[in-house]
Amino acid sequence: MKKLFLIIPYFMISEATAQEIVNYELASAAPEDKMNIIKTNVTGYAFRNINLSYERSINRWFAVNVGFGTVAEGKVPFMNAFLSDEDEKRFQNLKIKATNFTIEPRFYIGKGYGKGFYFAPYYRYSKVSTNTFDFTYDYTAFNTTIPIPLKGLGDANGNSGGLMVGAQFFLNKQHSFVLDFWIAGAHYGSGKGDFSLTSDIVLTPEMQAQLKKEIENLDVPFVDYTVETNANGARIKVDGPWAGFRSGFSLGYRF
Repeated sequence: MKKLFLIIPYFMISEATAQEIVNYELASAAPEDKMNIIKTNVTGYAFRNINLSYERSINRWFAVNVGFGTVAEGKVPFMNAFLSDEDEKRFQNLKIKATNFTIEPRFYIGKGYGKGFYFAPYYRYSKVSTNTFDFTYDYTAFNTTIPIPLKGLGDANGNSGGLMVGAQFFLNKQHSFVLDFWIAGAHYGSGKGDFSLTSDIVLTPEMQAQLKKEIENLDVPFVDYTVETNANGARIKVDGPWAGFRSGFSLGYRF
């Protein structure tokens, strides 16, 4: 009888311990009914990119992330990286603004439900437009150089597809706060644009020819464009590749 009384507490303690282990494992594995995440890429604000994204977990390993961003009007970043100092001076007051929309299916290979490493093929639509900017080219005739001022304006848009590799982590025990690390992402597609340069001076055929040559000699990398000139100025049509790179850190709230 004494042995029986000794055995009963042992089984009660063992059962309670086993139940705690099971409950802990279930709690760790369960999605906790938090299938939604709202995030913003904090590194984007350094480039005037105000952005917001929403992620929805469909199951443990699959989620869909949708993002929108808008870049406030300002100077072209890293403009001197693709234009010479002389050419850059012609666009002193050039400013741009942009918007983008991204839809991104995510495949998690970690713990899932929004946590761990993931691969994300994505589609992105982008649009860029300029302010009314000044452009000056030097017309040379009879050994005399005359600066010809023009006003520029235009926009371009592109559709592209790419792949993102990243990792997402929970920052607190309640799994409410999230850090999304975009390790590296790149996209490629095609874009179209239409830009105009207008002058208050009526351009002669010779002036038009020089203007066309100067615009073509700008040699902007990764952009295919054609130039048409007339008595009022020039029209630049962009039709070619559209590429970009993504990286950064996003902070979010999971609910």
